[in-house]
This record gives sequence, structure tokens and C-alpha cells, in this order.
Amino acid sequence: MKWGKSVSVDLSVLFEPTRVAGMDLPNRLVMAPMSRYFCADGIPHAEVAEYYRRRVEGGIGLILSEATYIDHPASECYDGVPRFHGAALDGWKAVIDTVHAAGGKMMPQLWHVGSFRQPGMAPDPSVPGMGPSVNTNAAAAGDAPTVAMTERDIEDVISAYAKAAADAKRLGFDGIELHGAHGYLIDEFLWSRTNRRSDKWGGDHVERTRFACAVIAACRAATGPDFPISMRWSQWKQQDYTVKLAETPEILGEILGPIADAGLSILHSSTRRFWEPAFPDQHPDRIMSGWVKDLTGLPTITVGGVGLEQAGIKTSAAASLDALEGPLSRGEIDLLAVGRAVLADPNWPQLLQRGCPETGRGFDKAQLETLY
Repeated sequence: MKWGKSVSVDLSVLFEPTRVAGMDLPNRLVMAPMSRYFCADGIPHAEVAEYYRRRVEGGIGLILSEATYIDHPASECYDGVPRFHGAALDGWKAVIDTVHAAGGKMMPQLWHVGSFRQPGMAPDPSVPGMGPSVNTNAAAAGDAPTVAMTERDIEDVISAYAKAAADAKRLGFDGIELHGAHGYLIDEFLWSRTNRRSDKWGGDHVERTRFACAVIAACRAATGPDFPISMRWSQWKQQDYTVKLAETPEILGEILGPIADAGLSILHSSTRRFWEPAFPDQHPDRIMSGWVKDLTGLPTITVGGVGLEQAGIKTSAAASLDALEGPLSRGEIDLLAVGRAVLADPNWPQLLQRGCPETGRGFDKAQLETLY
């Protein structure tokens, strides 16, 4: 996959020092969380630390780690993903110490896959997937059944998130991010298709925020009032790229308002194409992060195809970095997350600052096989 086109607009604001959620950052560029599947035993090793160090030295202002499993039996789904508990914490201590030594800042992304874990998956094949309701994973082959979480299950998961948050602070991380997007557990509670509960954890679009709010509040209580907490959220799901949590800005505000008030510092809006207007009938240009800032008052992270000529999944839509000009000038982007472009070339931020990102190493799927 090729690089985005040469830059013909002024993007210097991206490289100005900024303060977001109490963090002093050298610029507005964030490394997006990208699963790499290189931790066979669930423990990040020395090459993982060096992988992140290279991105700091290449000019990234804030790193969001690959998604990491919290300490709950049903949180895991995919092999090779690092845990954020037990023996893995020593590995993460080495990672954050390496990042800090290079002058960077980093948050681990905390993850529970929910009903994406299907019966028979490692590490314990006897543990079923868990979600707010039964049969929540429409994407699974054969739609294998999952267990509807009991009140005890919900309490255990909330506690596991809080423990991971406390461990992140103890290890010296600069904050945490909760993975609340793409149809995984937190998002399953938000989505009507996957949350059909009739108790306090279900209900209408506002009532379905209670689980997310409880997780955030527990993490906030475990870390204190000033520790940065981000949550990644999305309209689209892996089960359905076209679905929306909210059809209007008003409904979106009713969903994100309680979540923001529960103790969040940052909202990370995961879109597949950052430049597309979120609600074009209401505003022809405003991107999702602009709406989220207006609706919640929180700083935001924008992500979705930055720096690629082909952006998103199963699409050939051209993405020019020039499309950043409008949202930046309107103040809609606090932080800009970059994924595959930074995966391909750690020095992409420096190349962008010089106005020649197209001269760097382009993205190739073969790069997924190495921690370059």
C-alpha cells in the first residue's frame, strides 16, 4: 500500500507542543493501537519494547499500545496478544521504561473481547465467550453460542479493568485507554443488537451505557482524579461496518454524555475514514471528533486512514493528507492517531513534518510479520 500524497497544506499545528488531559505532549501525533500478535506467551519481550522505542524516536508524541487482555477468563480470543496482568506486567514495565528513556509517553489499551471469544479458543477451551446476551457474535462461524453474563460476571470484569488500570499507574504508564469499540465487550453493552438484557444493564440507548460507565468509574477510583483515561469508541462494528450507535448528533450526545461524565479524560473516535462528515445532513463537513468535542466537552483523538492512499477495509477511497486542513482549522482534531503509516515507517512523523511523507517506506502486509 502506497503512502499518502505529498502535503500541499500547512499542517504545522500538528507539531506544536500541546497539553491534553494533563499530559504535556511534544506534538499532536498518536500511534494508534495495532495488534501485532508477537507475544506467544502473552508477555511483551525486548523486541516489543524496541518496536515502541523506534516510534518515539521517529516523532510520535503519544503511544497507545496494542490491545492487551485484562485478567478475566473470557477476555482472550486471539493467540499472541499480550496480557496486562500476572507475569506480563514485568514485560510491560520494561516497555514503559524504554519508552520513557526515549522521551515518549504511552498508555496501554485494556481489552475484553466479549463474545468474540468462542468455545474452544485458547488458552482454556472450556471457557465460553461472554457477552451481555446469548449469541451476540453474529460474525462467528456458525454463530456459536455465548454465555449471557451474570451479575457476578459483570462485577468480576469491572474489577479486572480497575486492577489493570491501577497496575498501569503503578508501573509508570502515562494513562490508560479502554477498548470500547468495534463490537467487543464494552461496545456490546452499548449496541442494541448485542445487548438485549431486561435488567439494569440493558434498556434504551442511555441505559445501555451503564456498563461502560461502571468500568470507567472503577478505573477512575483505582487511579485517582488526575490519571488520564481514554476510551476508544466507534459507530461501526466488526460484525457490521455500516451500523451506527447513533443516527443523529442528539442521540450520540445522550450516549456519550454519561460515559464522559463517568470519569473519562479523552474520547478516541474510531472511524474508517477520518475525513468523512459524521452527520452530513446536519453539517456538510464536520468530522466525528468535532461532534464529540462539541457534545461532551472532552478532548478527542481522531483516527481512520491517515497517511494512506487506500483507507479503511474493502474500499478504494483516496485519502489525501490535505483533507486534514479543514478539521484542523476548525479545531476538530486535538490528537491525530496514525496506524499503518507509522507501522510501516517509524520515521513517518518526521517525514510529514518535512512535507515529504511519500518518500518513506510504504505499507506492505508482509510487514505484519515483523516488528520493524
